[in-house]
Amino acid sequence: MFARNLLLASLLTTPAVAAQGPAPQAPMAKTGGSPNVKLLGHLPLDGYFSLGGPDVEQELARPYVYVSGMNDFAGFSIVSIADPTTPKLIHQVRWPRTAQHAGLGGENGRYFKLNNRYYYAKTIQFNAPGPDDTLGLVIYDVTGLPNPASVRRVAHIGAVGARVVHVFPYKHSSGRLLLITTPRVGPFAQIFDAARLVAGAPAEEALLGRVGIPPEVNLRQVTTAYHDTYAAYDPNTKQDKVYGAGTGGFHVYDITRPEEPKHLYSMSGGGGVIAGGHTVVASPDGRYAIGTTERQYWPVFIWDLADGIAEKTRSISTPAGALAADWRDASHIVEVRWPYVFVAAFEDGLQVFNMVNPKAPKTEGWYYTCMCEHQTGWAGNVTVPGTSVLNGAADVDIRNADGLIVLTDYTSGLWLFKLDGFDGWNGRNWRMPNISTEQDWDRVTPLTP
Repeated sequence: MFARNLLLASLLTTPAVAAQGPAPQAPMAKTGGSPNVKLLGHLPLDGYFSLGGPDVEQELARPYVYVSGMNDFAGFSIVSIADPTTPKLIHQVRWPRTAQHAGLGGENGRYFKLNNRYYYAKTIQFNAPGPDDTLGLVIYDVTGLPNPASVRRVAHIGAVGARVVHVFPYKHSSGRLLLITTPRVGPFAQIFDAARLVAGAPAEEALLGRVGIPPEVNLRQVTTAYHDTYAAYDPNTKQDKVYGAGTGGFHVYDITRPEEPKHLYSMSGGGGVIAGGHTVVASPDGRYAIGTTERQYWPVFIWDLADGIAEKTRSISTPAGALAADWRDASHIVEVRWPYVFVAAFEDGLQVFNMVNPKAPKTEGWYYTCMCEHQTGWAGNVTVPGTSVLNGAADVDIRNADGLIVLTDYTSGLWLFKLDGFDGWNGRNWRMPNISTEQDWDRVTPLTP
């Protein structure tokens, strides 16, 4: 969940940071939202720091949201949003947690579709040594929903990829479905063949390749490897690319051949001072990248990748733009639906900004979900508040068919929103490739521009 063992940056030097949202309030609980962000539904769920990220299925005929259990309630919840104004808990999978378990029960999970069946891949990252420290990912068949009795475990990743922080399913241009994980067994991300896993192959046989940390990064100083990854096809360069946030900043690799990932270039903050990245997502055309560091006082960054794409540099050290809802806080996860960026911004809840001009991003809307006092966030205990800003909006997802915004908050549960005028997303409506974090599971031919 939170980047560990990162070097403290001495100074942040970036372009002027836009702060175009609501005027900062006193350091107390922020409430309400902008008039154009409509609250549809809310489900409290499990309480203080028990929730991780949500993942919403994209087919309207399957109105399910999966919510990752992160701490004391390790496992996951399945919520029906058939009526978004009344979300209903329909099933929970709980993993027994004992006093010997340390670390997180898994920050995120993602669904995927393969051979007309639906699966949910849930991360596990319990610390070593301890119970379940050799698990990394557990995959469940969820095809039979809404019948909870039909949910069954079908595969897992064990010691070869243990203690996974983040998983991203990606439909490769070759037609293969890949699961990209960020384990804590080494300074790399791992690429697995999902079809082999669900067919019963051991994880060692399903492992296709590893995305390392570039050699110029000093791993003697920082060894956390990657936190989040994002993968997408670049129709301009005709490459499958993985974008990794972690040690040394943000790194882009060519995974057209998953067995042989090739480092292309990296991004950092102004002057190259970022020691570690948290989350990164590219624009649909692959021209820009948007990333967070999960650090107080640091904004959401936007990088222009043109020089990296043109092979003029392997290090993009100055962002093109940046934005912070409140300079005193931090941001966690981003989702991109051009020209909008949806941010799970901890104390600042849901933030939506427009990056049609990447050098001058503009806030479009917001809704505060934490309703918590400033700096009462995570300090390593699920019941005792600390003094950090790591509290509030945890993760966000978008249903492209109708523009539904799904957000989890560490403290207050699951939230469903609509942004006025955003009634669905298809990149072609913006003269962009129809590429986002959501995949075309039924595609069998390579992507084209």
